Amino acid sequence: MSIQLSIVILYIFLLFAISLYVKHRAAQNPTEYLFAGRKLSTTLVAVSITGMAVGAASTVGVAESATKIGLAAGWYNGAWSIGAIVMGILAAGRYRSLNCTTIPELFERSYDKKARVISVIGLSLIMICITSLQYVAGGSILSTLMPDIFTMESGMIVSAVVFIGITAIGGLWSSGLSNILSVTVIYLGIIYSLVRILLRDGGISGIAASLPVSSVDWFSPFAGISAATLLGWIIVMVTQAITAQGPVQIACGAKDAGAARRGFILGGILIFPIGFLCAILGLAAKAQYPDLNPTLALPQIIMSLDPFSSGLTLAGLWAADVSTACTILLGASTLVAQDIYRRFFSPKMTQKTYLRANRMITLLIGIGTLWMAFNAVGIVKIMLIGLSLTTAFTLVFLCTLFCPSLCRRNTAFWTTLVGIAGLILWQLFPAIRILPHVIYFEWIICTVTLLLVRVIDKTPITPPTRREDDL
Repeated sequence: MSIQLSIVILYIFLLFAISLYVKHRAAQNPTEYLFAGRKLSTTLVAVSITGMAVGAASTVGVAESATKIGLAAGWYNGAWSIGAIVMGILAAGRYRSLNCTTIPELFERSYDKKARVISVIGLSLIMICITSLQYVAGGSILSTLMPDIFTMESGMIVSAVVFIGITAIGGLWSSGLSNILSVTVIYLGIIYSLVRILLRDGGISGIAASLPVSSVDWFSPFAGISAATLLGWIIVMVTQAITAQGPVQIACGAKDAGAARRGFILGGILIFPIGFLCAILGLAAKAQYPDLNPTLALPQIIMSLDPFSSGLTLAGLWAADVSTACTILLGASTLVAQDIYRRFFSPKMTQKTYLRANRMITLLIGIGTLWMAFNAVGIVKIMLIGLSLTTAFTLVFLCTLFCPSLCRRNTAFWTTLVGIAGLILWQLFPAIRILPHVIYFEWIICTVTLLLVRVIDKTPITPPTRREDDL
Protein backbone atom coordinates (compact mmCIF):
# COMPACT_ATOMS: atom_id res chain seq x y z
CA MET A 1 0.00 0.00 0.00
CA SER A 2 1.37 3.43 -0.96
CA ILE A 3 2.22 6.01 1.70
CA GLN A 4 -0.24 8.46 0.13
CA LEU A 5 -3.12 5.96 0.33
CA SER A 6 -2.19 4.99 3.88
CA ILE A 7 -2.37 8.62 5.03
CA VAL A 8 -5.78 9.13 3.36
CA ILE A 9 -7.15 5.92 4.90
CA LEU A 10 -5.91 7.00 8.34
CA TYR A 11 -7.65 10.35 7.87
CA ILE A 12 -10.92 8.64 6.88
CA PHE A 13 -10.67 6.34 9.90
CA LEU A 14 -10.23 9.31 12.25
CA LEU A 15 -13.19 11.13 10.72
CA PHE A 16 -15.52 8.18 11.27
CA ALA A 17 -14.13 7.64 14.76
CA ILE A 18 -15.04 11.24 15.63
CA SER A 19 -18.53 10.84 14.14
CA LEU A 20 -19.22 7.64 16.07
CA TYR A 21 -17.84 9.20 19.26
CA VAL A 22 -20.29 12.12 19.12
CA LYS A 23 -23.23 10.07 17.83
CA HIS A 24 -24.73 9.72 21.31
CA ARG A 25 -24.91 13.52 21.60
CA ALA A 26 -26.48 13.95 18.16
CA ALA A 27 -28.95 11.14 18.90
CA GLN A 28 -30.67 12.99 21.75
CA ASN A 29 -32.89 15.31 19.71
CA PRO A 30 -33.00 17.27 16.43
CA THR A 31 -31.44 20.37 18.00
CA GLU A 32 -28.37 18.31 18.96
CA TYR A 33 -28.14 16.84 15.46
CA LEU A 34 -28.81 19.94 13.37
CA PHE A 35 -27.38 22.65 15.63
CA ALA A 36 -25.03 20.78 18.00
CA GLY A 37 -27.45 21.54 20.83
CA ARG A 38 -26.60 25.23 20.29
CA LYS A 39 -23.43 24.58 22.29
CA LEU A 40 -20.60 25.27 19.81
CA SER A 41 -17.76 27.19 21.44
CA THR A 42 -15.92 30.08 19.79
CA THR A 43 -13.22 27.64 18.64
CA LEU A 44 -15.70 25.18 17.13
CA VAL A 45 -17.54 28.00 15.33
CA ALA A 46 -14.20 29.26 13.98
CA VAL A 47 -12.99 25.89 12.66
CA SER A 48 -16.45 25.12 11.27
CA ILE A 49 -16.62 28.27 9.15
CA THR A 50 -12.95 27.85 8.18
CA GLY A 51 -13.58 24.27 7.14
CA MET A 52 -16.60 25.31 5.12
CA ALA A 53 -14.77 28.14 3.36
CA VAL A 54 -11.52 26.33 2.59
CA GLY A 55 -12.60 23.77 0.02
CA ALA A 56 -11.32 22.64 -3.35
CA ALA A 57 -11.97 26.04 -4.93
CA SER A 58 -9.91 27.70 -2.19
CA THR A 59 -6.93 25.39 -2.70
CA VAL A 60 -6.76 23.65 -6.10
CA GLY A 61 -8.82 26.40 -7.74
CA VAL A 62 -6.68 29.21 -6.33
CA ALA A 63 -3.46 27.49 -7.45
CA GLU A 64 -4.96 27.15 -10.93
CA SER A 65 -5.85 30.85 -11.05
CA ALA A 66 -2.37 31.78 -9.80
CA THR A 67 -0.82 30.36 -12.98
CA LYS A 68 -2.75 33.07 -14.86
CA ILE A 69 -2.98 36.08 -12.52
CA GLY A 70 -0.27 35.41 -9.96
CA LEU A 71 -0.42 35.89 -6.21
CA ALA A 72 -3.62 37.97 -6.54
CA ALA A 73 -5.52 34.68 -6.91
CA GLY A 74 -5.26 34.38 -3.13
CA TRP A 75 -7.87 37.11 -2.80
CA TYR A 76 -10.54 34.46 -3.43
CA ASN A 77 -9.89 33.34 0.15
CA GLY A 78 -9.31 36.93 1.19
CA ALA A 79 -12.84 37.74 0.03
CA TRP A 80 -14.20 34.75 1.98
CA SER A 81 -12.28 35.98 5.03
CA ILE A 82 -13.87 39.43 4.75
CA GLY A 83 -17.30 37.80 4.34
CA ALA A 84 -16.86 35.76 7.52
CA ILE A 85 -15.70 38.78 9.52
CA VAL A 86 -18.62 40.92 8.28
CA MET A 87 -20.99 38.07 9.16
CA GLY A 88 -19.46 38.00 12.65
CA ILE A 89 -19.84 41.73 13.13
CA LEU A 90 -23.31 42.21 11.63
CA ALA A 91 -25.33 39.02 11.72
CA ALA A 92 -23.93 35.96 13.53
CA GLY A 93 -24.85 37.17 16.99
CA ARG A 94 -28.30 38.24 15.84
CA TYR A 95 -29.03 34.81 14.35
CA ARG A 96 -28.08 33.18 17.64
CA SER A 97 -30.04 35.68 19.73
CA LEU A 98 -33.16 35.03 17.67
CA ASN A 99 -32.77 31.23 17.97
CA CYS A 100 -33.15 30.88 14.21
CA THR A 101 -32.96 27.65 12.26
CA THR A 102 -33.00 28.87 8.65
CA ILE A 103 -33.52 32.05 6.66
CA PRO A 104 -36.88 30.79 5.30
CA GLU A 105 -38.11 30.16 8.86
CA LEU A 106 -37.04 33.67 9.87
CA PHE A 107 -38.77 35.13 6.81
CA GLU A 108 -42.07 33.45 7.70
CA ARG A 109 -41.86 34.93 11.20
CA SER A 110 -41.66 38.46 9.80
CA TYR A 111 -43.47 38.13 6.45
CA ASP A 112 -45.71 35.25 5.40
CA LYS A 113 -45.81 31.67 4.16
CA LYS A 114 -45.10 32.50 0.52
CA ALA A 115 -41.89 34.29 1.59
CA ARG A 116 -40.78 31.06 3.22
CA VAL A 117 -41.70 28.97 0.21
CA ILE A 118 -39.84 31.04 -2.38
CA SER A 119 -36.77 31.48 -0.19
CA VAL A 120 -36.50 27.77 0.57
CA ILE A 121 -36.74 27.00 -3.14
CA GLY A 122 -33.90 29.40 -3.97
CA LEU A 123 -31.64 28.42 -1.09
CA SER A 124 -32.26 24.68 -1.53
CA LEU A 125 -31.28 24.83 -5.20
CA ILE A 126 -28.06 26.64 -4.33
CA MET A 127 -27.11 24.25 -1.52
CA ILE A 128 -27.98 21.08 -3.41
CA CYS A 129 -26.02 22.15 -6.48
CA ILE A 130 -23.00 23.15 -4.40
CA THR A 131 -23.15 19.79 -2.63
CA SER A 132 -22.87 18.02 -5.99
CA LEU A 133 -19.81 20.11 -6.74
CA GLN A 134 -18.05 18.71 -3.68
CA TYR A 135 -18.24 15.14 -5.04
CA VAL A 136 -16.73 16.28 -8.32
CA ALA A 137 -13.93 18.06 -6.47
CA GLY A 138 -13.29 15.10 -4.18
CA GLY A 139 -13.14 12.67 -7.09
CA SER A 140 -10.86 15.00 -9.03
CA ILE A 141 -8.40 15.32 -6.14
CA LEU A 142 -8.19 11.57 -5.47
CA SER A 143 -7.98 10.54 -9.13
CA THR A 144 -5.42 13.19 -10.04
CA LEU A 145 -3.06 12.52 -7.14
CA MET A 146 -3.50 8.72 -7.06
CA PRO A 147 -4.44 7.77 -10.64
CA ASP A 148 -3.25 4.19 -10.19
CA ILE A 149 -5.79 3.70 -7.39
CA PHE A 150 -8.74 5.99 -8.15
CA THR A 151 -10.64 6.85 -11.29
CA MET A 152 -12.73 10.01 -11.31
CA GLU A 153 -15.85 7.90 -10.71
CA SER A 154 -14.46 5.79 -7.87
CA GLY A 155 -12.98 8.91 -6.26
CA MET A 156 -16.41 10.54 -6.32
CA ILE A 157 -18.01 7.47 -4.77
CA VAL A 158 -15.42 7.25 -1.97
CA SER A 159 -15.86 10.99 -1.33
CA ALA A 160 -19.63 10.59 -1.22
CA VAL A 161 -19.46 7.69 1.26
CA VAL A 162 -17.29 9.77 3.61
CA PHE A 163 -19.29 12.99 3.21
CA ILE A 164 -22.68 11.35 3.66
CA GLY A 165 -21.52 8.93 6.34
CA ILE A 166 -20.03 11.36 8.84
CA THR A 167 -22.82 13.90 8.26
CA ALA A 168 -25.65 11.40 8.70
CA ILE A 169 -24.06 9.87 11.79
CA GLY A 170 -23.13 12.92 13.82
CA GLY A 171 -24.74 16.00 12.28
CA LEU A 172 -23.31 19.40 13.23
CA TRP A 173 -21.47 17.97 16.26
CA SER A 174 -19.62 15.62 13.93
CA SER A 175 -18.94 18.37 11.40
CA GLY A 176 -17.67 20.78 14.04
CA LEU A 177 -15.33 18.36 15.80
CA SER A 178 -14.15 16.84 12.50
CA ASN A 179 -13.23 20.30 11.31
CA ILE A 180 -10.69 20.60 14.13
CA LEU A 181 -8.91 17.65 12.50
CA SER A 182 -9.58 18.81 8.94
CA VAL A 183 -8.38 22.40 9.39
CA THR A 184 -5.26 21.12 11.16
CA VAL A 185 -4.55 18.68 8.32
CA ILE A 186 -5.17 21.39 5.70
CA TYR A 187 -2.68 23.80 7.25
CA LEU A 188 -0.09 21.12 8.06
CA GLY A 189 -0.22 19.72 4.53
CA ILE A 190 -0.07 23.05 2.69
CA ILE A 191 2.58 24.67 4.93
CA TYR A 192 4.79 21.57 5.05
CA SER A 193 4.80 21.18 1.27
CA LEU A 194 5.33 24.91 0.74
CA VAL A 195 8.38 24.93 3.02
CA ARG A 196 9.83 21.87 1.25
CA ILE A 197 9.29 23.44 -2.17
CA LEU A 198 10.73 26.83 -1.17
CA LEU A 199 13.84 25.15 0.22
CA ARG A 200 14.19 23.04 -2.92
CA ASP A 201 13.53 25.80 -5.46
CA GLY A 202 15.55 28.63 -3.93
CA GLY A 203 12.78 30.45 -2.12
CA ILE A 204 10.48 33.13 -3.53
CA SER A 205 13.33 34.72 -5.47
CA GLY A 206 14.24 31.40 -7.07
CA ILE A 207 10.66 30.76 -8.15
CA ALA A 208 10.29 34.33 -9.45
CA ALA A 209 13.47 33.98 -11.52
CA SER A 210 12.15 30.79 -13.15
CA LEU A 211 8.71 32.11 -14.05
CA PRO A 212 8.11 33.01 -17.70
CA VAL A 213 8.28 36.67 -18.66
CA SER A 214 4.80 38.15 -18.53
CA SER A 215 2.93 41.41 -18.26
CA VAL A 216 1.66 40.07 -14.93
CA ASP A 217 3.75 40.89 -11.87
CA TRP A 218 3.53 37.34 -10.56
CA PHE A 219 4.17 38.10 -6.89
CA SER A 220 2.17 41.30 -6.62
CA PRO A 221 -0.95 40.82 -4.47
CA PHE A 222 -2.99 43.17 -6.67
CA ALA A 223 -1.46 43.42 -10.15
CA GLY A 224 -3.22 40.41 -11.63
CA ILE A 225 -6.75 41.41 -10.69
CA SER A 226 -8.85 44.47 -11.46
CA ALA A 227 -10.46 46.50 -8.71
CA ALA A 228 -13.93 45.70 -10.10
CA THR A 229 -13.25 41.95 -10.05
CA LEU A 230 -11.84 42.03 -6.53
CA LEU A 231 -14.77 44.09 -5.27
CA GLY A 232 -17.13 41.66 -6.99
CA TRP A 233 -15.54 38.71 -5.20
CA ILE A 234 -15.83 40.50 -1.86
CA ILE A 235 -19.49 41.42 -2.43
CA VAL A 236 -20.33 37.83 -3.42
CA MET A 237 -18.62 36.38 -0.37
CA VAL A 238 -20.06 38.90 2.08
CA THR A 239 -23.51 38.38 0.59
CA GLN A 240 -23.46 34.58 0.79
CA ALA A 241 -21.73 34.51 4.20
CA ILE A 242 -24.68 36.35 5.72
CA THR A 243 -27.55 34.24 4.37
CA ALA A 244 -26.33 30.93 2.86
CA GLN A 245 -27.58 28.08 5.05
CA GLY A 246 -24.10 26.77 5.89
CA PRO A 247 -22.88 29.89 7.73
CA VAL A 248 -26.35 30.51 9.19
CA GLN A 249 -26.45 26.99 10.64
CA ILE A 250 -23.01 27.39 12.22
CA ALA A 251 -24.03 30.71 13.80
CA CYS A 252 -27.25 29.19 15.11
CA GLY A 253 -25.26 26.33 16.66
CA ALA A 254 -23.11 28.64 18.80
CA LYS A 255 -23.54 28.49 22.59
CA ASP A 256 -24.40 32.19 22.70
CA ALA A 257 -24.32 35.36 20.60
CA GLY A 258 -20.80 36.23 21.75
CA ALA A 259 -19.42 32.85 20.70
CA ALA A 260 -21.09 33.26 17.30
CA ARG A 261 -19.57 36.72 16.76
CA ARG A 262 -16.09 35.82 17.99
CA GLY A 263 -16.09 32.51 16.14
CA PHE A 264 -16.81 34.07 12.76
CA ILE A 265 -14.22 36.80 13.26
CA LEU A 266 -11.58 34.24 14.31
CA GLY A 267 -12.62 32.03 11.41
CA GLY A 268 -12.13 34.94 9.00
CA ILE A 269 -8.59 35.36 10.29
CA LEU A 270 -7.90 31.63 9.81
CA ILE A 271 -9.32 31.63 6.28
CA PHE A 272 -7.24 34.54 4.99
CA PRO A 273 -3.70 33.11 4.54
CA ILE A 274 -4.45 29.72 2.98
CA GLY A 275 -5.33 31.18 -0.43
CA PHE A 276 -2.06 33.06 -0.76
CA LEU A 277 -0.10 29.96 0.34
CA CYS A 278 -1.83 27.93 -2.39
CA ALA A 279 -1.19 30.72 -4.89
CA ILE A 280 2.55 30.48 -4.18
CA LEU A 281 2.36 26.72 -4.76
CA GLY A 282 0.62 27.40 -8.06
CA LEU A 283 3.40 29.79 -9.08
CA ALA A 284 6.02 27.20 -8.09
CA ALA A 285 4.26 24.75 -10.41
CA LYS A 286 4.21 27.33 -13.19
CA ALA A 287 7.94 27.90 -12.76
CA GLN A 288 8.79 24.20 -12.80
CA TYR A 289 6.32 23.15 -15.51
CA PRO A 290 5.77 26.17 -17.82
CA ASP A 291 3.44 24.30 -20.16
CA LEU A 292 1.36 22.53 -17.54
CA ASN A 293 -2.42 22.28 -17.54
CA PRO A 294 -3.39 25.03 -15.01
CA THR A 295 -5.97 22.74 -13.41
CA LEU A 296 -3.17 20.35 -12.46
CA ALA A 297 -0.89 23.02 -10.99
CA LEU A 298 -1.32 22.06 -7.35
CA PRO A 299 -1.51 18.28 -7.85
CA GLN A 300 1.56 18.31 -10.11
CA ILE A 301 3.78 20.33 -7.79
CA ILE A 302 2.69 18.19 -4.84
CA MET A 303 3.51 14.93 -6.62
CA SER A 304 7.03 16.23 -7.29
CA LEU A 305 7.72 15.81 -3.56
CA ASP A 306 8.55 12.67 -1.61
CA PRO A 307 5.70 10.22 -0.82
CA PHE A 308 5.22 11.37 2.79
CA SER A 309 5.06 15.07 1.86
CA SER A 310 2.72 14.46 -1.07
CA GLY A 311 0.56 12.12 1.02
CA LEU A 312 0.20 14.63 3.83
CA THR A 313 -0.68 17.39 1.39
CA LEU A 314 -3.09 15.12 -0.47
CA ALA A 315 -4.87 14.48 2.82
CA GLY A 316 -4.93 18.25 3.39
CA LEU A 317 -6.51 18.95 -0.01
CA TRP A 318 -9.08 16.23 0.42
CA ALA A 319 -9.70 17.42 3.99
CA ALA A 320 -10.54 20.83 2.54
CA ASP A 321 -13.20 19.22 0.39
CA VAL A 322 -14.52 17.04 3.23
CA SER A 323 -14.83 19.98 5.60
CA THR A 324 -16.75 22.01 3.04
CA ALA A 325 -18.96 19.17 1.88
CA CYS A 326 -20.19 18.05 5.29
CA THR A 327 -21.37 21.51 6.35
CA ILE A 328 -23.05 22.18 3.00
CA LEU A 329 -24.73 18.75 2.88
CA LEU A 330 -26.10 19.28 6.39
CA GLY A 331 -27.32 22.74 5.40
CA ALA A 332 -29.11 21.40 2.33
CA SER A 333 -30.70 18.64 4.40
CA THR A 334 -31.83 21.10 7.07
CA LEU A 335 -33.58 23.29 4.51
CA VAL A 336 -35.46 20.33 3.06
CA ALA A 337 -36.27 18.75 6.44
CA GLN A 338 -37.19 21.89 8.36
CA ASP A 339 -38.69 24.17 5.73
CA ILE A 340 -40.34 21.68 3.38
CA TYR A 341 -40.97 18.27 4.96
CA ARG A 342 -41.80 19.32 8.52
CA ARG A 343 -43.40 22.67 7.75
CA PHE A 344 -45.76 21.50 5.00
CA PHE A 345 -46.10 17.70 5.21
CA SER A 346 -45.72 16.57 8.81
CA PRO A 347 -45.79 19.51 11.25
CA LYS A 348 -46.86 17.42 14.27
CA MET A 349 -44.22 14.70 14.12
CA THR A 350 -42.41 13.78 17.33
CA GLN A 351 -38.79 14.76 17.97
CA LYS A 352 -37.67 11.15 17.54
CA THR A 353 -39.45 10.85 14.21
CA TYR A 354 -38.07 14.21 13.07
CA LEU A 355 -34.52 13.17 13.94
CA ARG A 356 -34.92 9.95 11.99
CA ALA A 357 -36.37 11.92 9.08
CA ASN A 358 -33.38 14.27 9.13
CA ARG A 359 -30.93 11.39 8.80
CA MET A 360 -32.97 9.83 6.01
CA ILE A 361 -33.19 13.16 4.16
CA THR A 362 -29.43 13.62 4.54
CA LEU A 363 -28.93 10.18 3.00
CA LEU A 364 -31.37 10.82 0.15
CA ILE A 365 -29.93 14.24 -0.68
CA GLY A 366 -26.44 12.78 -0.56
CA ILE A 367 -27.37 10.05 -3.04
CA GLY A 368 -29.32 12.46 -5.22
CA THR A 369 -26.53 15.00 -5.40
CA LEU A 370 -24.04 12.23 -6.23
CA TRP A 371 -26.29 11.29 -9.14
CA MET A 372 -26.29 14.95 -10.20
CA ALA A 373 -22.49 15.00 -10.03
CA PHE A 374 -22.26 11.96 -12.31
CA ASN A 375 -24.88 13.09 -14.81
CA ALA A 376 -24.68 16.88 -14.81
CA VAL A 377 -21.08 17.78 -14.02
CA GLY A 378 -21.47 20.91 -16.13
CA ILE A 379 -23.63 22.32 -13.36
CA VAL A 380 -20.50 23.27 -11.44
CA LYS A 381 -19.87 26.06 -13.95
CA ILE A 382 -22.74 28.12 -12.59
CA MET A 383 -21.90 27.74 -8.89
CA LEU A 384 -20.15 31.05 -8.32
CA ILE A 385 -22.86 32.82 -10.26
CA GLY A 386 -25.48 30.91 -8.28
CA LEU A 387 -24.10 32.25 -5.02
CA SER A 388 -25.13 35.69 -6.23
CA LEU A 389 -28.75 34.61 -5.69
CA THR A 390 -28.17 35.10 -1.95
CA THR A 391 -28.27 38.85 -2.66
CA ALA A 392 -32.04 38.96 -2.23
CA PHE A 393 -31.91 37.06 1.07
CA THR A 394 -29.09 39.20 2.45
CA LEU A 395 -30.75 42.49 1.49
CA VAL A 396 -34.08 41.46 3.01
CA PHE A 397 -32.43 40.06 6.14
CA LEU A 398 -30.38 43.21 6.82
CA CYS A 399 -33.35 45.51 6.25
CA THR A 400 -35.59 43.32 8.42
CA LEU A 401 -33.19 43.53 11.36
CA PHE A 402 -31.71 47.00 11.02
CA CYS A 403 -34.27 49.03 9.08
CA PRO A 404 -37.69 47.30 9.28
CA SER A 405 -39.46 50.51 8.23
CA LEU A 406 -38.24 49.80 4.68
CA CYS A 407 -39.97 46.42 4.63
CA ARG A 408 -43.54 45.46 3.88
CA ARG A 409 -45.46 42.19 4.01
CA ASN A 410 -44.58 41.30 0.40
CA THR A 411 -40.96 42.51 0.45
CA ALA A 412 -39.31 39.10 0.92
CA PHE A 413 -41.41 37.38 -1.75
CA TRP A 414 -41.00 39.95 -4.52
CA THR A 415 -37.34 40.73 -3.82
CA THR A 416 -36.45 37.03 -3.91
CA LEU A 417 -38.55 36.42 -7.03
CA VAL A 418 -36.86 39.30 -8.86
CA GLY A 419 -33.45 38.03 -7.73
CA ILE A 420 -34.16 34.58 -9.20
CA ALA A 421 -35.56 36.07 -12.41
CA GLY A 422 -32.56 38.41 -12.76
CA LEU A 423 -30.14 35.50 -12.51
CA ILE A 424 -32.03 33.61 -15.22
CA LEU A 425 -32.08 36.67 -17.50
CA TRP A 426 -28.35 37.21 -16.97
CA GLN A 427 -27.70 33.68 -18.23
CA LEU A 428 -30.11 33.78 -21.16
CA PHE A 429 -29.44 37.27 -22.54
CA PRO A 430 -25.74 38.23 -22.77
CA ALA A 431 -26.70 41.69 -24.02
CA ILE A 432 -27.69 42.77 -20.50
CA ARG A 433 -24.25 41.95 -19.10
CA ILE A 434 -23.01 45.52 -19.03
CA LEU A 435 -21.66 45.17 -15.49
CA PRO A 436 -18.45 43.26 -14.66
CA HIS A 437 -20.20 40.63 -12.52
CA VAL A 438 -23.76 39.43 -11.98
CA ILE A 439 -23.52 40.34 -8.28
CA TYR A 440 -23.66 44.05 -9.17
CA PHE A 441 -26.75 43.44 -11.30
CA GLU A 442 -28.41 41.45 -8.50
CA TRP A 443 -27.84 44.14 -5.88
CA ILE A 444 -29.27 46.84 -8.17
CA ILE A 445 -32.46 45.01 -9.17
CA CYS A 446 -33.11 43.65 -5.67
CA THR A 447 -32.64 47.06 -4.06
CA VAL A 448 -34.96 48.72 -6.60
CA THR A 449 -37.57 46.00 -6.02
CA LEU A 450 -37.40 46.38 -2.24
CA LEU A 451 -37.90 50.13 -2.52
CA LEU A 452 -40.80 49.77 -4.98
CA VAL A 453 -42.59 47.32 -2.70
CA ARG A 454 -42.06 49.80 0.14
CA VAL A 455 -44.03 52.38 -1.87
CA ILE A 456 -46.79 50.10 -3.20
CA ASP A 457 -47.45 47.80 -0.24
CA LYS A 458 -48.85 49.43 2.93
CA THR A 459 -48.84 46.41 5.26
CA PRO A 460 -45.96 46.51 7.78
CA ILE A 461 -43.97 43.47 8.81
CA THR A 462 -43.74 41.77 12.18
CA PRO A 463 -40.22 42.44 13.54
CA PRO A 464 -38.49 39.13 14.35
CA THR A 465 -38.28 38.15 17.99
CA ARG A 466 -36.54 35.35 19.83
CA ARG A 467 -38.45 32.09 20.02
CA GLU A 468 -37.74 28.98 22.04
CA ASP A 469 -36.61 25.86 20.21
CA ASP A 470 -39.49 23.70 19.06
CA LEU A 471 -37.47 21.20 17.08
